[in-house]
Amino acid sequence: MTAVESAELIAPHGGSLVNLAVPAAGRELVRAGVSRMIECSDRNACDVELLVVGGFSPLRGFMHQQDYDSVVAGYRTTSGLLFGLPIVFDTDDASIAVGDQLLLTYRGQELAVLTVESRWEPDKALEAQGCYGTTSIEHPAVKMIATERGRIYLGGSIQGLELPSRVFPCKTPAEVRATLPEGQSVVAFQCRNPIHRAHYELFTRALDAGNVSEQGVVLVHPTCGPTQDDDIAGEVRFQTYERLAAEVDNARIRWAYLPYSMHMAGPREALQHMIIRKNYGCTHFIIGRDMAGCKSSLSGEDFYGPYQAQDFARDNASELGMETVPSLNLVYTEEEGYVTAEHAEARGLHIRKLSGTQFRQMLRGGEEIPEWFAFRSVVEVLRGSAG
Repeated sequence: MTAVESAELIAPHGGSLVNLAVPAAGRELVRAGVSRMIECSDRNACDVELLVVGGFSPLRGFMHQQDYDSVVAGYRTTSGLLFGLPIVFDTDDASIAVGDQLLLTYRGQELAVLTVESRWEPDKALEAQGCYGTTSIEHPAVKMIATERGRIYLGGSIQGLELPSRVFPCKTPAEVRATLPEGQSVVAFQCRNPIHRAHYELFTRALDAGNVSEQGVVLVHPTCGPTQDDDIAGEVRFQTYERLAAEVDNARIRWAYLPYSMHMAGPREALQHMIIRKNYGCTHFIIGRDMAGCKSSLSGEDFYGPYQAQDFARDNASELGMETVPSLNLVYTEEEGYVTAEHAEARGLHIRKLSGTQFRQMLRGGEEIPEWFAFRSVVEVLRGSAG
């Protein structure tokens, strides 16, 4: 089991990060004040880890009710701090009271102690409408807060004991920052699925954007917490990333993993991701078309507009001290390889397409996957997992 390091997290790009770890010598004293233990869900564990290591800086614990209400209503805490989504601990244990000290456990590990300072029963319909723009149970996050989260929310300060043991080895913000070139642009690329050729072309070409320094790098930073039910299993995604990193061996790419659970919240999620990546040392963030969006399972219609996340992130980027890099609309052409869709149309180039559904069917059928679509190393991992 991995203990939390207690060294101060000083960012090489300037400023400091919150560090909620308890020094080793003080951990027994912290445990001594515990009134009960409570097991974290997968999502709880992700939030605890990000709080402890400073990924949610400057938060020092789970939000109190006033901050929760303020973020739901207008994506800001009561002090005016931008936050895309509320960070709260949920439970169904009605006996927990303000003042209790809870030992938060996860799969046999003692993660942290939560001092309960706020306790309430939220209006989940109001939360759904405010954060996700809908109360439809077809939205995965609305379904999550309605059917997975407990009926009681808790807020309060956190004292970290251990970090969760994960298949994905998640570096802390301090560890990630130590790998980044000081004084240069760091472009964050968020993903939750295996990376294919179009993704690679997208984030490497982002280094040529006019607002990115010549010696800048890309931080490929996939989320490793819960995502949508039909997404590829985390263990398999991890293998695809590791194999691809070794295959491309690109000095301008850094790789790390983020212990974050996706909400598929479109604009709000884009803002949340920017805040987190700022804490990990990034200066720029790639905003894709319909980022973190999702569709109705009945109508097939998107819950968010194709550029809603881009617009929302751009409007708030300067306040966070970040810059956005809009995602290029790349297509593969027989004549020139990957180019923008506008270029292909203007030149009359022949575009080749392969949908995600077709790709999965070809994988299952053992068909040859064109290398213009997917890296061979990624395909090998996916085929192995299917078998």
